[in-house]
Amino acid sequence: MALNAPSSANVSATAPPAQDRAQLLASTLARVAMGDRVAFRTLYDLTAPHLLGVILRINKDRAQAEDLLQEVFVKVWGAAGSFDAQRAQAMTWLTSIARNRAIDSLRRKQTEPTWVTSRPGAEDQDDDMLDQMASDNDGPMDLLGQAVQARAIKVCMGGLSGEQQQSLALAFYQGLSHAEVAEHLKQPLGSVKSWVRRGLQALRTCLERAGALQALES
Repeated sequence: MALNAPSSANVSATAPPAQDRAQLLASTLARVAMGDRVAFRTLYDLTAPHLLGVILRINKDRAQAEDLLQEVFVKVWGAAGSFDAQRAQAMTWLTSIARNRAIDSLRRKQTEPTWVTSRPGAEDQDDDMLDQMASDNDGPMDLLGQAVQARAIKVCMGGLSGEQQQSLALAFYQGLSHAEVAEHLKQPLGSVKSWVRRGLQALRTCLERAGALQALES
């Protein structure tokens, strides 16, 4: 589902009036929620220039902003069914996703996790897939570069909730046990286990869609 960098020229000549545009975006999102890829392409063409501008106002790095824009649309593809036209306009909903993703990118720069090759003290068996990313000889990113496209992992991780990202990063990339993660985040142990489990499930689903999981497990 690769998308080209947006250009305002793509939509400026055919942009509908504001009210019609709002209705068009809402109906297009409804089709995206049903898995309509043509609608997804239409949504991108209609909104990408605006959303890129939103991201750039927060993260000034153009290359990073374009990467974040792709992550935004991955999120939209998976979450379109949660959009409620009775509660918000489509562009407001999309802008909120873009803004939050840009803000999170700045936070990640300040708290970039340290990659490790093992995860001592694991408590659950839900980690089989991510354990395959590590070896005694290679760091996780080295192995990922050999086994799957690192881009797929980055995008799929970016599609998780903030709690899931934090929990997975601490558990798998900093080697903390679930109890240690719970203490670090000051959250109940049951919540941390749930975030890890659901995060892994979402990551697996995303990688399957990207065709990367089979390569990772081979």
